[in-house]
Amino acid sequence: MCERVKASHPLWLPRYAGGVYRWSLQNRELASLFCRGSALVPVPGSARTGDAPWTALELAIVLSEVGFSLPVWIGLRRRHAVTKSATAASAARPSVPQHYDSFAVTSAVVPVKRIVLIDDVVTKGRTLLAAAARLRSVAPDADIQAFALIRTQGFAQHIEHLAEPCRGVIRWAGGDARREP
Repeated sequence: MCERVKASHPLWLPRYAGGVYRWSLQNRELASLFCRGSALVPVPGSARTGDAPWTALELAIVLSEVGFSLPVWIGLRRRHAVTKSATAASAARPSVPQHYDSFAVTSAVVPVKRIVLIDDVVTKGRTLLAAAARLRSVAPDADIQAFALIRTQGFAQHIEHLAEPCRGVIRWAGGDARREP
């Protein structure tokens, strides 16, 4: 599933996005995330923006198209590449400050009440935390939340549901991002 999402598979990505939309019809928390007045902001991958495929952008577009009908704002960009977390050893993954320094807001901020950061996979939450902080610097009054299609769980002896909406929090704690759950 993660491989299909990362590859922006043209058949599967819309299917997964459609599942999110259908869940939002039954899940009040998910529905409130994608409410009117929100703008979807894709989080750039590790490469400098424009140098590689942008899965989060594709995901934001299909989420908008499957039923949410929300604007996609492409204002967050990578000024320079960072180490790709998926292939790096744990100690070599970019920190929140490294992500923050690599981001830039490149277009005028449209006044929005809510910004929903869109990412394909969340592991620890460093990228999302840095993206939110960078956007907060130019949109201090916006409600900034995030959505990731997949969240990693590390080793789990038992998984009850492979696909299940989850609400959590990513915060700065002990000098790093901390995701709960």
